[in-house]
Amino acid sequence: MDARGKALPEKAKGFLANPAAWLAALSLRKKAPAVAAQPSVPPQSGLMHPETAATLLASPRRQKLLEHIWQRTSLSRAQFATLYLAPLERYAELVQLLPASEGHHHAHLGGMLDHGLEVVAFALKLRQSHLLPAGATPEAQAAQGEAWTAAVAYAALLHDVGKVAVDVHVEYADGTRWHPWHGALRRPYRFRYRQDREYRLHCAATGLLYAALLDRDIMDWLAGYPELWTALLYLLAGQHERAGILGDLVTQADQASVAQALGGDPAKALTAPRNALQRKLLDGLRYLLREELKLNQPQASDGWLTHDALWLVSKTVSDKLRAYLLSQGVDGIPTSNSAVFNVLQDHGIAVPTADGKAIWKATVTSATGWSHSFTFLRISPAAVWDGQRPATFDGTVCVEGQEATAAVPAGNGVSGDALDASNGPLSAVPQPAAVSATEPVDNVDALLSLFAGPEPVADTTLAPPAPTASVAVAALPAEALPATDNNPSGEHFLRWLKQHIASRKLVVNDAKALVHTVADTAYLVSPGIFQRYAQEHLQVAKMAKQEQMAEWQWVQKQFERLRQHQKQANGLNIWTCEVTGPRKSRRLHGYLLCQPCALFNLLPPNNPHLRLMP
Repeated sequence: MDARGKALPEKAKGFLANPAAWLAALSLRKKAPAVAAQPSVPPQSGLMHPETAATLLASPRRQKLLEHIWQRTSLSRAQFATLYLAPLERYAELVQLLPASEGHHHAHLGGMLDHGLEVVAFALKLRQSHLLPAGATPEAQAAQGEAWTAAVAYAALLHDVGKVAVDVHVEYADGTRWHPWHGALRRPYRFRYRQDREYRLHCAATGLLYAALLDRDIMDWLAGYPELWTALLYLLAGQHERAGILGDLVTQADQASVAQALGGDPAKALTAPRNALQRKLLDGLRYLLREELKLNQPQASDGWLTHDALWLVSKTVSDKLRAYLLSQGVDGIPTSNSAVFNVLQDHGIAVPTADGKAIWKATVTSATGWSHSFTFLRISPAAVWDGQRPATFDGTVCVEGQEATAAVPAGNGVSGDALDASNGPLSAVPQPAAVSATEPVDNVDALLSLFAGPEPVADTTLAPPAPTASVAVAALPAEALPATDNNPSGEHFLRWLKQHIASRKLVVNDAKALVHTVADTAYLVSPGIFQRYAQEHLQVAKMAKQEQMAEWQWVQKQFERLRQHQKQANGLNIWTCEVTGPRKSRRLHGYLLCQPCALFNLLPPNNPHLRLMP
C-alpha cells in the first residue's frame, strides 16, 4: 500500500521496498543493441552518420548537464543509470543531430539534444521548490517524492520529442523515409524541415514516442500514482493547462532554455506566467484589440495596422497588457516595460528590428497630413487575427532611417504574415546545410547558477511612523468596508486582495507568493503586493503622480489609513520574517493583519518556512 492505502503495481512496490534490488533486476533486462559503428561519411555527400549515445553525450557541456541532473535526484549512480540515464541515452540516439527548430531556438546541429537536457536540468531544479503531491500528507509526499521527481524529468525530456515525427523529413542515402517509430537511425541520413508542417502538431505527436523512451517497468511504477499519472498523460498529450504543477514546471523550464538560447535572460523566463505564457500573451493582445485599443485613428491612437504589420505604441500596450493579465490571475508578469518587451520578443510575438531589438522607432502620417513619431512594438497580424482583420490604415508608417516613400518593411526578408512553425521571431529561415554543428558556447555553470533567485527588497523608502496611541482599533472584515466604487483606494485594495485570494489569482504560502499566513494571521509582502495592485490598476499612476510618490507607495499609504494592520511595540508598521530553505535563508518584509478574516474565510495553516522575527 502507498501512503494513501492504495495498492501499487508489483514493480513499484519492489522499488519502494528495496530500490537497489529492483534496479539490479532491471539491469538484467535485455538492452537495445548499440548503434553499430559506421564509416565516416564524406562531408560533400550531405549525409550524417548516426552516433552512439555515449558519443553524443560525451561533450563537456552535456556531461555537466548530466551531472547537474544526477545531483537533483536522491539516487545512487546505479539507480540513476536505470531511472534517468537510460531514457536520456535513448532520447540521444533518437534525436541524433537534429536541431530543435529550423530558425528559432537551438537551431544548430544537435540542438534537440541540448534543449532536452537543458529543460530536464531546469525542471528538476524548479521541482525542488515544491512538496509533491501538493496538499498531501508529509508521509505521502515522502513516499511519492522520487516518483514525482522522475515524472518531472520525463515530462521535460519528452515535451518536444514529437518534432522529430512531424516537423522534419528524414531519409537514408537511398531515399528511404525514416520515421522515429522505426527505432534509432542505423545508416547515414539527411534531413530537411517540412514546409507544410503544422505548428503545435508535435505536442500531439509525443504520444507516438514516449513508450520508446520509457520502458514498461518505469511506466508500471508511475502508473501506481493516479494523480501523477493523470498529470503526465495530459502533459504528453499537449494539454499543459490540465497537467497542474507538472505542466507549470515544464513550461517554465522550457521558457528558460529558449531564453538562454536566444541570448535572453533565463532568470526572467523562470518567473514568467504559468500555463502557456505565449497563449496568455496572445489572448491578452486579442482582448485589448477587441475591447480597448483604438486602431487607425487619424491622430492620437493606440496603434496602426498596415498591410503587413500591426504597429502598437509600446508603453500603452505594455501597461494595458500587464494590467489585463494580472486581473485575470496570470502571475509573474515582469514589472518593467523593457522586460515585457523582451518576453514578447522571446516568444515570437513582437518582431525584432534588424539589430535584434524589440522596439521600433517610426513616424505615422495620416491622410489628412497629421504626423507624429512613436516607439512601437511590431506584431505580425497573423499572430493575433486568424480570419478577417480590421481595415488597414490609409496613411503611412515610416521606420526611422528609411525613405518616406519606402514601403513598410516585412522584416528580414520574410513576409509580415509569415510565422516560423517553431514560433520564433520572424526571421530568414536557414536551410539545413547552413545549420551550425557547433555547440552553444554559453557557460553552463553560470546558466545553472541562476536558479537561486533574487533576494527580496526591503521596504526602506518609508520612514517609520510616529508611535500611535495604544488604544487598539478593531479590524473590520473586507465585506464591512464601504464598497463605494471601483476606484483605487485602501478599501478597494482589500476587496481586490480578498477576491484574488478566493479565486486563486493570488497564491498563498508559495515560494514566490505575496501573501502568507504567519502567527495565525495574514502577512502581506511589501512592496510586492502593493506593486501588484498598482500594475493591475493603471489609474493609480495618475493619483500617485498628484501626490508626488511612487505608485506602490500611494497604495501602501491608502492601506495604512485603514488601520487594519498590527504595529510592533515600537510603533513600526513593517514586520520581518525569516525564510528558511534547504540551502540558505533570506528575509521578507511586510504587514501583519489584525484579523485574518479580512482576507480568509478559512485560515490556511501557517507557512512552516517563515519565522516572525522579534
